[in-house]
Amino acid sequence: MKINPTILIAHTKALESTSAKYPITKADVKVLTIPSGIQRKSLDNVFLGQLPKRCIIGFVSNKAFNGDYATNPFNFHHYKINYLSLYIDGQQIPSKPLQPDFTESGLYVRAYHTLYSGTGIHFLNEGNDISREDYPKGYCLMAFDLTPDLSANANTHWNLVKNGSLRIEVGFEDALSETINCLVYAEFDNVIEIDKHRNVMVDFSS
Repeated sequence: MKINPTILIAHTKALESTSAKYPITKADVKVLTIPSGIQRKSLDNVFLGQLPKRCIIGFVSNKAFNGDYATNPFNFHHYKINYLSLYIDGQQIPSKPLQPDFTESGLYVRAYHTLYSGTGIHFLNEGNDISREDYPKGYCLMAFDLTPDLSANANTHWNLVKNGSLRIEVGFEDALSETINCLVYAEFDNVIEIDKHRNVMVDFSS
């Protein structure tokens, strides 16, 4: 493909006055270890600085995460979790914490529903191929949209970038019989800039 010289000249003139800006979504994964024998845990300062626009949280065996061939690192077990809430600068999200019951009663639909409300497909004719029956069988993930207008999945506009501290409170029905890892997948709004000298700049440190 050969670009028209007129377009190249126009691009050069535009870069003389300002840089080219490309919005991107940066993804980051934090891994936090919860030792065996624990029934309630506060995971402080999971993110300190720029706050994510969306978080997806899951729990997996520490042995599986570290490469035990006899276990599955993608088996997101529920571990009888009965309390989960996020706190941004002390403000609880959601306002009412998730309190699923993975015992025989099977009252975990609010946690399952976050896979729709937290990923932006709640009001769409789409699914995620995880049924309510399969959810506690290795697909126990919880998603949180942290934008003020629940637009983490939208590419039509940006929300103001906020800085602060994100904390996770988690509780279990019984004390953990093994060490587990809490995996936190987070998405951030960021920008890549290219100046007239073709230098590439990113704002990942914000």
